[in-house]
Amino acid sequence: MNIPRTRPTPTIPFSPRTLITDRQFTACRQTVLDANPGMSEELAGRILEEALKFVAACSRHKAVGLAPSRVVDEGWHALILHTATYAELCASLGVFVHHFPGFDPTNYDPQILDRTREVIGHLGDEADPELWGPPSDELLVSVAARCQHAPDCTIVITPKPKG
Repeated sequence: MNIPRTRPTPTIPFSPRTLITDRQFTACRQTVLDANPGMSEELAGRILEEALKFVAACSRHKAVGLAPSRVVDEGWHALILHTATYAELCASLGVFVHHFPGFDPTNYDPQILDRTREVIGHLGDEADPELWGPPSDELLVSVAARCQHAPDCTIVITPKPKG
C-alpha cells in the first residue's frame, strides 16, 4: 500500500518512550490505570506506548486519515488529559494532533487501522498486534470518552499556521 505523505519520512529506529519524560509517562500511565481498575502497569504502559506511536504517526503523515484502535484511544485520551505533556509532545513533533471525537460502536474499519499500523511501521517501529486489533471482549478497556474513530472521524492533521 502506498502511503501519501506531505514530506518524506525515513525509516529510522524509533522509541516512543523517548517522546516524553519518565515522569510524564508514569503520570499518564496512572491515568490509564485509574480508568481501568485491576489493569496491570505493564498493560497500561503498552497502551500508552501505542498512543505515543499513534500521535507520532499522525504528525508525520499529515495527508492520511489515521485512527487509533479502541484500546489505543484510551492511551491517547490519557495523554490529552495531561495537557502540558500533550502540548509539549505535539510541539516536539512539529504539529498539534487534534482529537475529533465521534462515537458509533459499529465504527470499526480494519482498513484505517491497517493504514495506521503501516504508518507506524514507516517510523521504524511495529504496532502491538494485541492492542491494534478489532474490538474484543477479551481485552476490556474503559475509554473515558465515547469515541470510536472511523470512518468519518479519522484524524487528519492541519498544517501549523505560518507566522
